[in-house]
Amino acid sequence: MDRQSVPAPARCPMHDAAFAADPHEVYDRLRAHGPAGPVELAPGVDATLVVGHETALRVLQNTTLFARDSRRWKALAEGRIGLDSPVLPMMAYRPNCLFTDGAVHLRLRKAVTDSLARLNITRIRRDVEPIADYLIDQFCERGRADLLNDYAKLLPLLLFNKLFGCPADIGDSLTSSMSAIFDGKDALRANEELTACLMELIALKRRRPGDDVTSWLIQHPAGLTDEELKDQLVMLMGAGVEPERNLIGNALLLLLSPGTSGRDSGLLVQEAIDHVLWNQTPIANYATHYPVQDVDLGGVVAEAGTPVVISFAAANTDPALAEARRKHSTGAHLAWGAGPHACPAKDPAQVIAVTAIEKLLNALPDLVLTVPEKDLDWRPGPFHRALVALPVAFSPAPATHVAAALQSRTVPAAGEQPLPAAPVAAARQEPARKK
Repeated sequence: MDRQSVPAPARCPMHDAAFAADPHEVYDRLRAHGPAGPVELAPGVDATLVVGHETALRVLQNTTLFARDSRRWKALAEGRIGLDSPVLPMMAYRPNCLFTDGAVHLRLRKAVTDSLARLNITRIRRDVEPIADYLIDQFCERGRADLLNDYAKLLPLLLFNKLFGCPADIGDSLTSSMSAIFDGKDALRANEELTACLMELIALKRRRPGDDVTSWLIQHPAGLTDEELKDQLVMLMGAGVEPERNLIGNALLLLLSPGTSGRDSGLLVQEAIDHVLWNQTPIANYATHYPVQDVDLGGVVAEAGTPVVISFAAANTDPALAEARRKHSTGAHLAWGAGPHACPAKDPAQVIAVTAIEKLLNALPDLVLTVPEKDLDWRPGPFHRALVALPVAFSPAPATHVAAALQSRTVPAAGEQPLPAAPVAAARQEPARKK
């Protein structure tokens, strides 16, 4: 049957439990019709989802036909999208790199990339390791844990606090509100809480700058306003906490799964990361674009001013990429996006995940899943591929208390004295890493 004879699919919902359980069933259904198809991101929020790799690249790289500024979104401008829509905090305009075009985008992106460039890989790894030790100490004596909520969720939060000079109380509120936004739970309230926390952080860093990303953004020659600073931080947190949690969690699931794909088969941590980026993409669907005129996307017309969402997950599983996917060619997948809005922090993100996973597997080498993989639940929502929990068991191990230096959970601001460190026990001994 040729493509033209395949009936157009009904608009596929991406916000229910069925989609969370098996998103690729939806991607395959759309792909049978063409490289893009109609979806519903939330009740009453229609969009076109791009599932073909070539078409995804076309949209991501063509800044003439496709804009990122969501003030072009006709349905929202005309009042047809409720202000309490669960996807609005992820899609509504913010003056940051994700939602701007042209010269404005270049100015904001330079401030972000220049600030991130000051975070060298050695510092990132040095900051991840004691956080990992601290978290492992919290559950290693129990012989059981939920690696999602006890480890993968908390590690990026604590690291964000450290790298961005964020006090623990602000950081805890930031992460709970960002998680609510991704899950679409009381998103309006969560967005208000997120804004308040970030403005509090910015005010703190203007008073007491430190050796951290927030302070560097404030000091950048671009001269960002508080509103611009807040929205760059929203973007960086959204890209640095939630996706990192899912990358770590999904890679751990793969490594702990019995059979030919898991750790028992000799799979290395970096190989597991690559596999997840190809097949369980942490941010599965995003990079919303708005055509500046009606555009034909392989037989589906995306009207001007309507959301066109890129399915990184579906594009990565496009049959046209079968050989590249088999080889896990890192240059072909779209987990980091493409074009002028591609992720500027892919190397740090991978270092964080690899370091976190290696620390855990070295500390607790006999980790096993306590429920079959098929019985694990996935969080609903159109944008992410995220587990609800990852329960495991292992031989209890004594806590090492190597992370007592985490007592402040942030880098002291200029002029501040760090709190006295508690005595530190001998560090957890690491086996030599596989090469």
